[in-house]
Amino acid sequence: MPVTPDPSTPSPAPPRPLAVDLDGTLVLGDTLHESVLGLLCRHPLDLLRLPLWLAGGKAQFKRQVARRHVPDPQSLAWNQPLLDWLRTQQGRRELVLCTAADEGIAQTVADHLGLFDTVLASNGEHNLAGAAKAEALVERYGEKGFDYIGSGRADLPVWRHAHTALLSHAPDSILRAARAHGPTERLPGEPAGAGVRTWLRALRVHQWAKNLLHFVPLLTAHLVFDARAVAEALLAFLAFSLCASAVYIINDLADLAADRMHPRKRHRPLASGRLTVPAAVSATVLLLATAFTVAALLLPRLFGLALGAYFLLTLAYSLRLKRVAMLDVVVLAALYTARIVAGAFALQVELSFWLLAFSMFLFLSLALLKRHTELAAMDGQGQVQLAGRGYATGDLSLVAMSGIAAGQASVLVLALYIDSPASAALYSHPALLWLLCPLLLFWIGRVWLLSHRRRMHDDPLVFALTDPASLVVLVLALLTVGAAI
Repeated sequence: MPVTPDPSTPSPAPPRPLAVDLDGTLVLGDTLHESVLGLLCRHPLDLLRLPLWLAGGKAQFKRQVARRHVPDPQSLAWNQPLLDWLRTQQGRRELVLCTAADEGIAQTVADHLGLFDTVLASNGEHNLAGAAKAEALVERYGEKGFDYIGSGRADLPVWRHAHTALLSHAPDSILRAARAHGPTERLPGEPAGAGVRTWLRALRVHQWAKNLLHFVPLLTAHLVFDARAVAEALLAFLAFSLCASAVYIINDLADLAADRMHPRKRHRPLASGRLTVPAAVSATVLLLATAFTVAALLLPRLFGLALGAYFLLTLAYSLRLKRVAMLDVVVLAALYTARIVAGAFALQVELSFWLLAFSMFLFLSLALLKRHTELAAMDGQGQVQLAGRGYATGDLSLVAMSGIAAGQASVLVLALYIDSPASAALYSHPALLWLLCPLLLFWIGRVWLLSHRRRMHDDPLVFALTDPASLVVLVLALLTVGAAI
């Protein structure tokens, strides 16, 4: 016999709606920053329009940017633990995406995730942030009638009116501040903040080893025991290293979306969301200011011009040239060679045609090796196109042939130099330098063989610094040059 419900028994209250912040919470980063970044990478001249848009108010600024560029949701750095937890809440309570981002971006995110029942966002007239966000939620669900997930100081006014403050990707200081407003709970989420290790990775300090090329003119001009020359080479090394770190950050900013699609690069500080776009931009300005101050005050004028040319070329490479097949590797080879040129300018010694020709061919081979390794990795994953580059996996054999030919050409230039009058004038025993040719032939053949076998690191420099055979070749080469002198 069916049981008739007792009308006097109150029905259980439905679960409170759950409002979720987007920037810094569901996404590790800020969609507005990434929208501006994407817009400027595609249309750099729009930088001049940004102040005009901002003069119309923050909501209008966000609308103007969103009309021109919306980040691809697949390329965003998601707070995956929080996203997984939200999926457990789907269907059990109303999920609300409540964000200060423009509604064009918010709706794109909501459509991509398929999680949210309601979207509340800035609309071009009203900026839904802080107190305005709290007011919108209270108007819709009542005082203490909703729970809210946030992560930053801007969320404190919302937690003041929420029933429960839920935090994800929030530092301890924000957690303590949120507890003053009522019940608080910390949800699963990626750790917030960028520590020393994160910054060292962003600056790619290990890549400073490339700038040891500044010391090549010191060796070829036989100035190793000249204290003044060594000091100038060290200053040149410092200036170029700081400038190079700034360029690496700019490159990561320009490549943000592509890096998040890459199996290894997606773990970089910016791509993973551990480092924010504003922090990266601030660091870039500081690094460049320090580098050019050192160059202007402590080194010859020609070095400063070389540093400026290097920066402009790397900037062009980051923003455009790296997407043009074959031109990108020629530019990379030129940038390596530019370090040697700048080193000569710092020491005010004459540049050798032989050294420049040898460097250009050798570094072209290494640049092609880097592309070959990246293409091989993509091919192994079944992908066809190398993201952010002008290559496809079908180009593997062509890239390999070009790279091996360039490497062999560098050995030929070295052999011609050894047999030239220039070599006889500088070395007491130039015949010993012939030992360099088999060493270089072995090393070039070995790295290309490893790349062909899919065993090469996608950064040849990292490989060379950690590979025992490469280090042995380097030591033998230095001993050979020393004996020849």
